[in-house]
Amino acid sequence: MKNQSIEIVIIEDEEDILELVEYHLQKAGFETIGFLSCKNVEEFLEEESPSLMIVDRNLPDCEGSEFVEKLRQYGHSIPVIFLTAKAKDRDLEEGFIRGGDDYISKPFNPKELILRVEALLRRSGVISSDKVKYRDLILNISNRQLCIDSKIIELTNLEFRLLHTFIKNPKTTLERDFLRDEVWGDDSASFHDKTINVTMNRLKKKIDSKGEKEYFLPVWGVGYKLV
Repeated sequence: MKNQSIEIVIIEDEEDILELVEYHLQKAGFETIGFLSCKNVEEFLEEESPSLMIVDRNLPDCEGSEFVEKLRQYGHSIPVIFLTAKAKDRDLEEGFIRGGDDYISKPFNPKELILRVEALLRRSGVISSDKVKYRDLILNISNRQLCIDSKIIELTNLEFRLLHTFIKNPKTTLERDFLRDEVWGDDSASFHDKTINVTMNRLKKKIDSKGEKEYFLPVWGVGYKLV
């Protein structure tokens, strides 16, 4: 999976279940942050912009769906999946009415959890969000800007497409033919063997002028990898 820039919040009071959910989400490539209660979650949401929340309904300090309902009243639109033993028809209806987007009953199947998370992220448009983050690189897709440490870095359209392609496929070796088709597309007729090398070198100088961050790893005879 290529989901490193997507953060998911889990609110679950049973530590072993929380660790299990985090393990499977991280294994699928997501970033996670766990809470054992609703305490401090609102403050976190004011400071951060996670992509999705997984919420148990039986929490020690609040009822999960009531907490989500309150978040909705405050204007939070973050997608929510309830993960709970409350699985009667009445409970399901109540959860959806209060602002839930999906429901998984305990005990849960880890594969189903990941599939439902990915499906909800697709439906909510999170995966194609206007902003994509990797390490300290933040790409704004709508205005085609790159920001590093609050500083805007000017990129050409070609450089932007190239970097966006790598961020969508982090830690994956991208072959030259893939990059040619994905980045140059219809312009690939004028593509030469050294075109990728020249563009990569130009991009690297712009985003890492001192060569200290080593964003890219060349894979000899194959292509490049964003690390």
